[in-house]
Amino acid sequence: MPQAKSQEEYNAYKDAASKTNPDEVAAAADTFAAKFPNSELKEFLYKRAMNLYQQNDNAERETAMGRKAIAIDPTDPEPLIHVASALAETTRDTDLDRQERFNEAEKDALAAISNIDTGLHIPPNVPPEQIAAVKTSILAMAYETLGVIHISEKNYAAAEQELQKAVEAHKTNPDAGVYLRLSVAQDNLGKYPQALDSANKSLQFAQNGTVVQSLAKQQQARLQKLIAAATPASPAAPAPEKPATTTTPSNTTPPTTPH
Repeated sequence: MPQAKSQEEYNAYKDAASKTNPDEVAAAADTFAAKFPNSELKEFLYKRAMNLYQQNDNAERETAMGRKAIAIDPTDPEPLIHVASALAETTRDTDLDRQERFNEAEKDALAAISNIDTGLHIPPNVPPEQIAAVKTSILAMAYETLGVIHISEKNYAAAEQELQKAVEAHKTNPDAGVYLRLSVAQDNLGKYPQALDSANKSLQFAQNGTVVQSLAKQQQARLQKLIAAATPASPAAPAPEKPATTTTPSNTTPPTTPH
């Protein structure tokens, strides 16, 4: 684990890390990095600010702090997945830099996956099961992020593959949003029974009153109608409705490295 090289550096780090306001932590991180440019601890301050901004639903500042952490250590999966997920979730079709944002998100998600076993900064004496849980969460978020990007690009076959991996990673803690997105990808591929099954699972795991639950109900009803209309006993089936294209954010919170 990184350590301070002097008592002055350690005290400055502790003071900056003790702050709870994300803007104050971000400012303290910049001051610390300027005073101790060779410190091994500056990345941890940027990651603290990143996590605080994420908790405050400030994706723009979360991304900015994550990028600073990545600049210090481009192999750390934690800031990589924060930036990748935040960019994928907030990029819109009307953004002039849409493709650049998706390219960055994809690059960071893939880097998080490839560095999952070597890049994490793990404090001493952390139980193996806790480390495994963090790795699983990061992988799940990375696969979901790739799925979101592919849906936005209308590459539904690739989206289905990545979202299936996210479902598998979430096996012990199913995520309704991942199932909803998987349903959307399958829907657009014309895999209506599989899409309905995914929509049903999204409803099963969705929290009451959430946007995901509402959209999953709409998706379920739409697919049930399509499948019923296509059965042999039914009259001539009407033209299918336009497939869903939602990339509704899931309830998953980007993971953090155990401290």
